[in-house]
Amino acid sequence: MLRNVGSTWVLTVAGIAATYVLTPFIINKLGTEGYGTWTLITSITGYISLLALGVPMACVRYLAQHVAERNEREIARTIGSCAVLYLVIGAVALAAGGSLVLFFRTYEIPAVLADEASLAFAVMVLQVSLGFIGLLPEGILFAHHDFVARNAVRLAGVALRFALTIGLLAVTHSLLILAAIQLFCLVFDFTVSLALIRRRYPGVRIDLSKFDAGVVRRVLSFSVYVLLLTAGARLAFETDALVIGAVFGVGAIPFYAVANSLVIYLMEFVLAIAAVVSPMATKLNTEGRIDELRQMFLTWSKIALSLSIAAAVFLGVIGPRFIGWWIDPSFEGPSGRVLQILVGSCLLFLPARGVALPILVGLGKPQIPTIAFLVAGMLNVAMSVALARPFGLTGVAIGTAVPNVLFAILVLALACRELGVPFRSYFEYVVPRATLGALPMFALVLWFRIGLDVQSMPGMAAAGCAMLVLFGVTWVFFVYRDDPYVDLRPHLGRLRAWSGA
Repeated sequence: MLRNVGSTWVLTVAGIAATYVLTPFIINKLGTEGYGTWTLITSITGYISLLALGVPMACVRYLAQHVAERNEREIARTIGSCAVLYLVIGAVALAAGGSLVLFFRTYEIPAVLADEASLAFAVMVLQVSLGFIGLLPEGILFAHHDFVARNAVRLAGVALRFALTIGLLAVTHSLLILAAIQLFCLVFDFTVSLALIRRRYPGVRIDLSKFDAGVVRRVLSFSVYVLLLTAGARLAFETDALVIGAVFGVGAIPFYAVANSLVIYLMEFVLAIAAVVSPMATKLNTEGRIDELRQMFLTWSKIALSLSIAAAVFLGVIGPRFIGWWIDPSFEGPSGRVLQILVGSCLLFLPARGVALPILVGLGKPQIPTIAFLVAGMLNVAMSVALARPFGLTGVAIGTAVPNVLFAILVLALACRELGVPFRSYFEYVVPRATLGALPMFALVLWFRIGLDVQSMPGMAAAGCAMLVLFGVTWVFFVYRDDPYVDLRPHLGRLRAWSGA
């Protein structure tokens, strides 16, 4: 499992590195209004993905179950049925995209960008619509626990998108070109992933003739809850740009989007765990290995919290100054405050979203948490709208953070109850040592920020490297010392032998 999660972490780090270069590059080429318009386009067209109806996660769950049972007949029926569903949904999405163009035009887009923005919006509608069938190869690979190969393809896609963006935007500063790059990368990803499946799993085929109405009913009965989960996630993390654009104009969106992008990548780093945990939970539950399922829940919850703490300490203290250096000094204040609020909420939200929720989904118990996520998303929109005018971007961030914290508390309690793990036992294993282990890191980073007053990238990099070293030492010799589930001593022995050699 660690190998699969590790490959996803490599992909996430590559994505963060690409974003580190591309975000200021795109803002520089398009301007703040151009970048704000692009963010608005991706936020609105992203809502079309809700038409997936939760089929991708349901597909992975049932495929993982059939793969564990080695039931080739049911594997073929599930793949064929999901393929037909994706094609139908894609056609509906393409038609629905036309009405969203009218909604997009209600925003005050700068006149110089208006025509090109409409064309870019149309291309993104096409990209999202084709993206539904593009999800099928990923689901097949995930169900076979083939995360390393899948992530290798996605890593190539990140490199391709990076190269095309740098190369083409350097020649022409165009929203349309940016949208076309997304479409081309989708075609590349689908083609390569499908070729990979044919090579690694010759018996697996996407055969539309295997469509089965019974399979569709079973998938949809599960996926309706996943739809609510997706809708909640969309409301929680993709609606803020719409609120800001409506209240303050598209020129204000980048100041929020830059901070939110760092949080999104932190979330993706932890959700790399979720991508592996959900099908693994299905496998362990199908095979009756409940004790291993409980161990996985506790182990990876502690890992998720540890990663969240390390990131929150650095981003909360150094993050605002990094944004000012990375994008522009004018971003440090407004974006920095947004970042601090959002990463604070991640301390509770990410362990719940990255481990507890996918376990519940893998067990086929998504009902309560997905409804709760939808309610949290709706509360986020209501609070963000209410707090935007009196408190500005800070109010929008608070409107996002508070519902996420409430959702996390509920989901953690549900997961503990479902697995028969007393909440007190969960808390005592996951929280105290990780929290105490964060104190030296916080003191060190604060010293870099206040004592040394780091301003340059070398100084911030030095702070990050020093914190990572302290994190490693503290977590090995204190947080995970005598841990009942994670034994680091064999790894320390190999490290000492390597050092001696």
